[in-house]
Amino acid sequence: MTVVRPYGDTTGDGMVQVSFTLPVPAGPRADGAAAQLANKMGIDPAMVVHSHAIGEGFTFFVVYGSVRHLVDLDEVRVVEREYPLLAPAEVNSVLRKTLRRKLVVVGGCIGTDAHTVGIDAILNIKGFAGEKGLEYYRELRVINLGAQVGVPELVKRARAEKADAVLVSQVVTQRDAHILNTQEMSAAFREAMGAHRPLLIAGGPRFDPLMAGELGVDRVFGRGTTPGEVASYLVHAIQERRAA
Repeated sequence: MTVVRPYGDTTGDGMVQVSFTLPVPAGPRADGAAAQLANKMGIDPAMVVHSHAIGEGFTFFVVYGSVRHLVDLDEVRVVEREYPLLAPAEVNSVLRKTLRRKLVVVGGCIGTDAHTVGIDAILNIKGFAGEKGLEYYRELRVINLGAQVGVPELVKRARAEKADAVLVSQVVTQRDAHILNTQEMSAAFREAMGAHRPLLIAGGPRFDPLMAGELGVDRVFGRGTTPGEVASYLVHAIQERRAA
């Protein structure tokens, strides 16, 4: 068992900092309510180091204090990248040798989701975090359908374009809309195309990469994903499919 504790001022002191909002007018009573909540969260002693009114009847807090909880690193479950990160030139070279044609990617935001910043960061040539998007890659042909794409429309377009991969982005999460929309999408592709469906990839800030099986997709990417990670995964997944 590999155990660690939070680090604040000294090693193993268990110090953490949390922030939250309560529907309470700013003042001593609000600060007391914040300290009580922090105590119930296991922070003891809890110091309200910042409180600020953010509207009538609401207060924002920053609380600092110590927790007794331990983290067992051996019990942490995450999806680790099992493929190498490739430079654009390497991606192009591998795809050219493997497919001898351009790899076709269709992407968009499904359902009523109109937040295209994430999908655009991956697909558009301007990219994200200093990396060019998938449109930059010579051996990729990218079709960005934009926002509020219906699942039937996505399936139809993917079939028409003979897509190798479909990328969907979901930001709206009220009532688990991101989960339900993605499950609907994956079920539609299975029904329409069976084993010959394209790679299905979902992304968004509230997705957990461990959810791929639950969602019925091949891969889930969370917040902070770069175009290079997606391009490298596409190369890896296409090679695995062809070897199967």
